[in-house]
Amino acid sequence: MANAAALKGTELPLFPLRTVLFPGGRMGLRIFERRYLDLVRDTLRAQGSFGIVWMPEGGKEVMSPGEKPASLALIGTEARIADWDQLPDGLLGVVVEGGRRFRINDAKQAPSGLYIGDVEWLPELEDRQLPPRSEELHDLLKQLGEHPHVQRLGMEIDVDEAGALANRLAQLLPLPEEQSYQLLSIDEPLLRLDALHDVLDGLAS
Repeated sequence: MANAAALKGTELPLFPLRTVLFPGGRMGLRIFERRYLDLVRDTLRAQGSFGIVWMPEGGKEVMSPGEKPASLALIGTEARIADWDQLPDGLLGVVVEGGRRFRINDAKQAPSGLYIGDVEWLPELEDRQLPPRSEELHDLLKQLGEHPHVQRLGMEIDVDEAGALANRLAQLLPLPEEQSYQLLSIDEPLLRLDALHDVLDGLAS
């Protein structure tokens, strides 16, 4: 379990999205707004990171000065840039990989419109070996890993632990975003995998 120093609050630039990033997961982003172009540039220069946080439907990205971003979810994921390129449409494309989870204690908007969060890193519990009933999900992840889009992302697919499997599948499968966020909010790896089982069983019924 993380120690107290590791949980100390820190400021982190935030990138609100209508999707969820999981630890170890990867996603592609198309960057076109000036505030996010600057964020990517600064992150690359500093070899740093920023936070991706889910913004539920109805949330607004542009807020009035002094207005609290109540539309942002409380829990997000640290994002590091794994790759970048110019897309055929001329926009900047980046691939980000999820790192640590965090909780937003407070947030403000810079004059540029960029959110800055006062965040607290969440403790990451030790991952567990896969339970026998997860063999089908493990095979599903291998099948997804053969898709060209997943291969382009370069996501690590060869995993044999409960939390890692839950994170990869939740990243790749087209789950309702609210359920994805609920999965992200679960601390214990086996419980997160069990919850994913329940979500998939519910979608299949």
